[in-house]
Amino acid sequence: KLKMSTTITADDVTDFSGGGEDRRKVAILLAFCGVGYLGMQRNPGAKTIEGELEEALFHAGAVTEFDRGKPKQYEFTRCARTDKGVSAVGQVVSGRFHVDPPGFVDRLNANLPDQIRVFGYKRVTEKFSSKKFCDRRRYVYLLPVFALDPFTHRDREAVMASLGSGEEYVKCFECSERGRKNKITGVVGKLKGDSFDAKSLNVRSDITSNSFSALRTDVKSKFCYGEEDKERFNRILSYYVGSYNFHNFTTRIKADDPAANRSIISFTANTVISLDGIDFIKCEVLGQSFMLHQIRKMMGLAVAIMRNCAPESLINTAFSKDVNITVPMAPEVGLYLDECFFTAYNNTKLEDSHEEVSMEAYKEEAEAFKLKYIYSHIGSAERRYGSVALWLHSLNYRNYPDLNYGRNGHNTEPVLVYKTVGETQETTKPEQNDESSQDKTSKDIMTVVA
Repeated sequence: KLKMSTTITADDVTDFSGGGEDRRKVAILLAFCGVGYLGMQRNPGAKTIEGELEEALFHAGAVTEFDRGKPKQYEFTRCARTDKGVSAVGQVVSGRFHVDPPGFVDRLNANLPDQIRVFGYKRVTEKFSSKKFCDRRRYVYLLPVFALDPFTHRDREAVMASLGSGEEYVKCFECSERGRKNKITGVVGKLKGDSFDAKSLNVRSDITSNSFSALRTDVKSKFCYGEEDKERFNRILSYYVGSYNFHNFTTRIKADDPAANRSIISFTANTVISLDGIDFIKCEVLGQSFMLHQIRKMMGLAVAIMRNCAPESLINTAFSKDVNITVPMAPEVGLYLDECFFTAYNNTKLEDSHEEVSMEAYKEEAEAFKLKYIYSHIGSAERRYGSVALWLHSLNYRNYPDLNYGRNGHNTEPVLVYKTVGETQETTKPEQNDESSQDKTSKDIMTVVA
């Protein structure tokens, strides 16, 4: 067994071959920008964050040649899995690694791309697992303010109804400039009442019926995230707070699967920041754990409701085990893992047994990384590619017919009655006409607190 010398350089670290007794159980705190990666979790043949990290651990001497490519051998766990393109500021992984000689963090970073940075590591107990010992996780979704404006990047059919013409085709000039492949989309601009306000848009005079036209405005949307919109959006997000069955907000998990039951501690959207000339709302969600696509689907439905594409009651309807609906999913670019918390573990700390696992000591480094890599990417991606703008055009009843679930005359399921607390008015939906059914009067009644 070779004994590691404090004089060994980074060029020699692949020769480390220390035994198990030389390894220490540690938690590694890191950040990454997820652009170009197919998520966090290791996937053979795919470019992942975990794949990059495992190779860096080997070349830094933390993992031996024998254990290379065998994460179970050194008890590797990650605090949270992230989807394709999703970033993280406070990710935590743990395992049993060789951390000597001094300079372990520097060696790791020397073998990682700039968009993945290790801040430090903490000595933990022998049974510690970054996945199992994490109490809660906080994610942030940066949503462009214009996404909440029901008059920007509208669906083509909604615009045609406002124009009062079934033959004139219109498209979003702003999105077409980004190379949108779909021939017909929506239109950028403001609608006044039920008619199109052409004066405020500086519309070209050569637009005629039976033609394919681009309507353009040189004036930005006047929509701002004021107190009234903030109050409404926070009310919509608050419907998610609590313990519910989120089977409609993920994939491949059935309603009767216990894994579908998740708890959301808080969901707020109070801060606006500017990135690359675009205002973004900082939506923060804190929960115990999240399923694949869950946050993006929660955001997708909330935005659809804010744009009046769906009723607020649809969120509570989606929690029902007896209802299966397709929920819109917001783009991945605005989502990042902000921090992982180990409150119970840190509070049961015994003297000299282990260190506290938190981002407290790395706040400044994490903020600098966030601004340089994550925020700059989110802002520039929206400016250059219009990820959210293009997605907004898809929020229509052709792509998501279930957005009509709960509206008069559009329910294909048994009747649902939505009642607002303190009011007597009810909105009732007729049952689907089924010629084979003999009983047309049976109804399922659901009361939803608005």
